[in-house]
Formats: sequence, structure tokens, C-alpha cells
Amino acid sequence: MPLTFAPPSDHAIPLHVVEKDAVESWLASQSDAAQAWINAQAFTGALGQAVAVPGPDGLPMLALVGYGTAQSRKRGRFHLAAAAANLPKGAYALTEGALAEDQLHSEALGWLLAGYRFDRYRTQTPLQARLVAPRGIDAEKVQAIAAGEALSRDLINTPASDMGPPDLEQAARDLAEAHQADINVITGDALLEQNFPMIHTVGRAADRAPRLIDMRWGTAGPKLTLVGKGVCFDTGGLNLKPGASMGLMKKDMGGAAAVLGLAHMIMATGLRLQLRVLIPAVENAVSGNAFRPQDILTSRKGLTVEINNTDAEGRLVLADALAFADEDKPDQIISMATLTGAARVAVGPDLAPYFSDDPAFVSALETAAAAQNDPVWRMPFHDPYETMIEPGIADLDNAPSGGFAGCITAALFLRRFVTDSPYAHFDIYGWQPNAAPARPKGGVGQATRALHAALGPLLNL
Repeated sequence: MPLTFAPPSDHAIPLHVVEKDAVESWLASQSDAAQAWINAQAFTGALGQAVAVPGPDGLPMLALVGYGTAQSRKRGRFHLAAAAANLPKGAYALTEGALAEDQLHSEALGWLLAGYRFDRYRTQTPLQARLVAPRGIDAEKVQAIAAGEALSRDLINTPASDMGPPDLEQAARDLAEAHQADINVITGDALLEQNFPMIHTVGRAADRAPRLIDMRWGTAGPKLTLVGKGVCFDTGGLNLKPGASMGLMKKDMGGAAAVLGLAHMIMATGLRLQLRVLIPAVENAVSGNAFRPQDILTSRKGLTVEINNTDAEGRLVLADALAFADEDKPDQIISMATLTGAARVAVGPDLAPYFSDDPAFVSALETAAAAQNDPVWRMPFHDPYETMIEPGIADLDNAPSGGFAGCITAALFLRRFVTDSPYAHFDIYGWQPNAAPARPKGGVGQATRALHAALGPLLNL
């Protein structure tokens, strides 16, 4: 179901947004009948409360939603989305001044995202209440951002049986076709012939061949390259994961899903840049030709890597893709990956940890993240930890022993493969463990809306 605003209509139901401490004064301006109805619903203005007031014909003549207090709003986001699910069927139009100007974009987006349903395998009840695009927002832009987020969610939510490397390739091809982008895919043994040895090594044990997806769009402006981890399922390889840890591994291509969602946002909103998307798409499977602990691999860049855990495979496929991206010397490289459990231990599922040493990038991203309600958290490229990824027998260790600073050592590993371009890395979770306003349980995009908003000031668009 497309996430779109309701068309403007004279019959749209007026929607009032009332903070908790303003309920009494707002009620005083209403008719006796409306006051009686609202009081009967025990409306207090708490976040998520919603009341539709019937008119003489029994249909809603107005509706109001609670907006809580400034303090309560700090503990969540997309507050109108929480109320949208509690309103009856209809099109709703925010009343003039219902929200501050800086709240309109985020709340309108949240309402659209509340309409997301993953219905590929089972019919889902759609959101009954639709919002008319509020004045003061760019409705097409908000809808494009919602569509990009929905794409990321759909890709992550789809199980590996239907989202293997060929299916991820097809999703990228569909996106390229929709935006007249160019796409090239290197598959199977051709990866060895064209010097992507670590992508091939990680994916060679699976029945569905590994591949590198390379999509390009735009002919003018600064060059931006997005690299997304596309491990469509991760068994852990010969270092087999226990069952409890394997249960969510369909989401190990969440980085690829995120960059494809972000790519849609960029292309649909027509940002003036040269976009490239690289996705190493593999399955980390178990077979007689699976790579082994203690193997030493030679990467595209020529750096050798000792394998001390076959379950640390994401950084291997990303390394070849990052080296390839760096050869083009773009103005910015950004990698996104569901890379380490250490990142989740550090900041939990709601924050997107990222690594950057560029003050301009940090400033643009942090400003955009706050404005877009898309939280991020900066982590350090801590140079003294470089020795932890140097095993002695090879240039690099893919899984340093000791367990310390796992997300930092992984980021330092990736940074070794980018030497000629500005680089930032996002170690995302890509999963909403519990339902929240505008975010049902399941796959979710992280940092993509913040990045989309940050690209303008970052790249001088």
C-alpha cells in the first residue's frame, strides 16, 4: 500500500492537537454537546489519545488528539502516529496552528509511516485514518522519504527464502529502472576474474552465487557512493551461530536495504549529485568449500586478512566493495551495515552508531538527525586500537580476540580500505524489536532520513 497523503477535500475532518495543560481552555470553546462527548471519553490530552466527535448525522465533525507535555514528548517520537491508529476511518486535516512549523514535517511523515504494513504473506488491516498534507510541508518530498523507508522495511522483513542474492539484485534492478539509473552486476566466478576475492570467498559455499551490485545515477554534481552490506542470511559459516543468534539473520542485509531506501529518497527528490550504490550480496553458508578459521585471504586492495571467525564476514565483503569505491575517489563514501553485536550492546536498537572524523560531516548529520527524528550516535575511530586488528601473520585480523571495542575495531578494519576519499561508517541494527509509533515490530531504516537531509549542507547541493 503506497504511503501517501489523502487528497485535499472540503469534507476532511478538522483535526485539533491539544497539549495536556491546554485541554480545559480548549474545551471551553466548544459546544456543550462536544464537551459532554469528549469528557465522556476521559480525554486528558495524553500522548496517543484520540477522540472523534460525532455531528448530528453521526459522522465525525471534528477530532482531537493529545499531545502530552514537552517532557513526555522527549521520551518518544512521531506522536500523531500514535493517535492515528485510534481514529475512525476518514481523511483528517490539521487545523491552522495545530502544530509548530518545525513539528509539521516530522509528524506528517510519522503519520504516513504509521500506514506501513508488510502484507506479502498475509493480508493486513490498513490504517483507516488518512492525513491531508498539512500546509507548509513539501508533500512530495515527505512521500518520497516514506517510500524509501518502506522499501528498506520490505527488504529486511522478507525472509531469505525470497530475499537471497538474486532477489536483492532484482530489487536493485527494479529501483534502477524506476529512476532510469544504470546498473551492472558481477556474479559468481566473475568476481575472482575482476578481483573481488573476499566477496567470492564469503559467498561461494551457498547455492545462490555471490555478486556485487553496482548502480549509478546522475551525471552532475558531487560524487556520493553508498556501500551496503548485503549478507542475505548469515549462518556464521563454519563458526556456526547457535539457533538463538541465527533467528534474525534474514536482517543481515539491512545495510543494503538502508542504502537502497536512501538511494530512492535521493533519486525521487532529485538531489543534484552523482550517486553510486555498491552492494556485495552473499549468503554466509556452510558447505565443503566454505572458508575456514585461520585461512588468510588477499583482498582487492592487496591487504591480507587472517580469518579468526567466519562469523565476522560482513567486514570482508564490505572491504572489497569499499576498496572498489575508493578507486573512483568520490567526494563522500558512506557504508551501512548490520555489522556488530557490540554496537547494539553499546547503544541499543534505537540509535544508529556512526564513525566519522570529518567535523563538517558530523555537524551536518547531527543537525539533520535532530530535525528528522532519526537519532544517531557518534562513535570513535580510536587510532590506538589499530594494533588490535593486526595479527602479525597477516596485515589484518577479521575478529580480534578479547571482545573489547568490537564495533570500533570493525570500523577501523573497514577504514583500512578507504585511503583516498572522505569516509563515514554506520553500524546499524535495522530492526524494531517492539512496536512503537510509526515503527511496527520488524525491519526498519536507520539514519537514512538524517543522511538524506544532511547531504545538502555536506555536499553544498
